[in-house]
Amino acid sequence: MKTLHLGAAAALFCLSSAASASSFYVTTDIIVNAIDATSDATSAITGSFKNDKLVLEARDDAASFVGSNGDIRGVRLEAAMDHLRSQAPQLQQASDAQLAQAILAI
Repeated sequence: MKTLHLGAAAALFCLSSAASASSFYVTTDIIVNAIDATSDATSAITGSFKNDKLVLEARDDAASFVGSNGDIRGVRLEAAMDHLRSQAPQLQQASDAQLAQAILAI
C-alpha cells in the first residue's frame, strides 16, 4: 500500500511540474510579445517623428498617461496619438499605452 501512495505522489508531482513549466512558457511568450510590440511602435515613432512639434509637446501628457496606467489622458497626448496614427498606418494597431511609451522614448 505504501508503494501505491508513493507512486501516486510521484505521478502528481510530475503532472504539477509539467503544468508549472507550461504556464511559465505561456507567460514568457505573452511578455515577450508585448515587449516586441512596444519596441516596434517605439522604433516607428522615434525614427520618423523625433522633430515633430505636436509629438514633442505631448511628452508631459504621455508621462502622466503612463504613470497613471492610462487614467490621465491629456489633450496634447490625444492629438499626438491621432496624428501618429494618421501619418503612419503601421501604428493603427498600436495601443494607446504603446504610443505613449514611444512618445516618451523620443
